[in-house]
Amino acid sequence: MVTTVASYATEYTQVLDPQGEPVAPLPEFAQAPETLKALYRAMVLTRQFDAKAIALQRTGKIGTFASSLGQEAVGVGVASAMRPEDVLLPSYREHGAQFVRGVTMTESLLYWGGDERGSNFAAARHDFPNCVPIGTQVCHATGAARAFQLRGEARVAVCIMGDGATSKGDFYEGINMAGVWQVPLVVVVNNNQWAISLPRHRQTAAQTLAQKALSAGIPGLQVDGNDVIAVRQAADEALDKARNGHGPALIEAITYRLGDHTTADDASRYRDNDAVKAQWVLEPVVRLRNYLVKRGLWDAAQEEAWLKHCTQAVAQAVDDYLAAPAPETAAMFEHLYAALPDTLRAQLASAQHFAPRS
Repeated sequence: MVTTVASYATEYTQVLDPQGEPVAPLPEFAQAPETLKALYRAMVLTRQFDAKAIALQRTGKIGTFASSLGQEAVGVGVASAMRPEDVLLPSYREHGAQFVRGVTMTESLLYWGGDERGSNFAAARHDFPNCVPIGTQVCHATGAARAFQLRGEARVAVCIMGDGATSKGDFYEGINMAGVWQVPLVVVVNNNQWAISLPRHRQTAAQTLAQKALSAGIPGLQVDGNDVIAVRQAADEALDKARNGHGPALIEAITYRLGDHTTADDASRYRDNDAVKAQWVLEPVVRLRNYLVKRGLWDAAQEEAWLKHCTQAVAQAVDDYLAAPAPETAAMFEHLYAALPDTLRAQLASAQHFAPRS
């Protein structure tokens, strides 16, 4: 005898189509024009910062940088649903989310310039710094969420990663324990279709990445990651459930990496240019702008004013970054141990001996 003991269905959510027309009822928050305009402004600012950061890298002013071009709706949508007391555990492509959370552009530039003071956020004090190792922050997020649970705190850990991270053991281990403990955790997979040069279909045979949540006994869903309203809606619902004791969830946001993996990459070596061009019609910034313009909520004058503001804000952040004094040589040894072990004390002495003299 054969019986079905388990089955699944993956839900997909979209509110605005690529032309900016509603295909589903707008959630309550999206009925407030100022909320939508704030989401739009945040995505535009992220894109303006992104372009400047790439220019800075090309001129040797910062190190390798990971662009979020075309993926702004994921970070902005998720972070806008979070509360200040929640904790963000990002990968290295979530500066849009970080800006919404209160991280400054100057802090971000310091980080990308190799200065760890950029991770000492003045506002988002409890948020974790960028995680460069792939998928390891899932375990950290589960641990943070477990701490909230044990303390009885109404806080949620929000972990954002790329699609490639779902092929790592850390991902499965983290969500497995999150499911066992039923911790307040929301895992967001930014499925931009590429893990550096490896396309999504060569990473995993799973039909969706959302269904990987089933292995941990937690709900998984898909959302149009180029639709910031849909992303915010899915994050709102998942955060509310997690905050109220209903356990973790996984959100797969379907988007596309319009730029290179990082400034150390040349995606034209492994991607078809026509396929990339086809993705530009789906991108999130124009989509929301079309919706706002068609409803008389945004116009050319507002666009020009906001772009001018972004240019000035980014330029000021760059000036502040370039004017920042160099960190002390000893800084790279701080915050690791309460007392430096002998091997590191010897390295510190050597580093200070050969440090440039002012």
